[in-house]
Amino acid sequence: PYAKRFDILGMAEQGVLGIEPKMVDPKNRTVVSLATVLFVGAYNKNLLSADKVPTTWDGFLRPEFKGRKMMVDIRPIMYSTFAACPDQGMGVEWMVNYAQKIRAQQPVWVRGYSRTLTAMNAGEYALHSGVYYHTVVRLMQKTPQNNLELKFIEPVPATLFEAEMVLNSSRNPHAGLLFLEHQASAEGQKVIDEREPLKASLHSPGSVAAKQLKGKKVCLNGHDTLQLSSSWEKMAVEAFGFPGAEVK
Repeated sequence: PYAKRFDILGMAEQGVLGIEPKMVDPKNRTVVSLATVLFVGAYNKNLLSADKVPTTWDGFLRPEFKGRKMMVDIRPIMYSTFAACPDQGMGVEWMVNYAQKIRAQQPVWVRGYSRTLTAMNAGEYALHSGVYYHTVVRLMQKTPQNNLELKFIEPVPATLFEAEMVLNSSRNPHAGLLFLEHQASAEGQKVIDEREPLKASLHSPGSVAAKQLKGKKVCLNGHDTLQLSSSWEKMAVEAFGFPGAEVK
């Protein structure tokens, strides 16, 4: 009820708007997801060698990572992405089971990525089981003494982000539509990658996400599943055992 009833998808498919159709919600047709967040594993390269870092999500369940050997964020955004991907051998049942097994690993429960990665860089922790790609890279680039490394683990969890629309109450709805087109353009997506940073849509050719995911298996929480994320996250928190964060 809040969105102006522009058929953005139809205009994108007909070439009236220069927007990649995959960026538009095919059900609502008025919503454009301009960004994507990716999840990766992160580690302190001085405390953990690259060959010891898990190469699969089940790798975090290995015995050597039990007993406060890794950090897990209590906000299960990545887990709702796992739930969205039965086609990748995951799905809801897999996600809940995996979350329970992660809990059994007795991890260090944390909340937020910047503070926890800063602590990891300082040598307080060796491994994080799933963080935003853009947050890790930003810290790696800005920290004078960087000790962090990241690893893409397939299927790479990716979630559509920054859902935008033209509001019904807009005074200049057509100007809003043109601004959406600009944000979805190659130029606009480049700005998102440079300023956000590194969060432009995986559906935008030339974006950092598109380049990083090329040739990789992807677990996408997309237009058809995003509305279920909240319920899936509640299931994951319950499977975690409703933990509190030690670091935040």
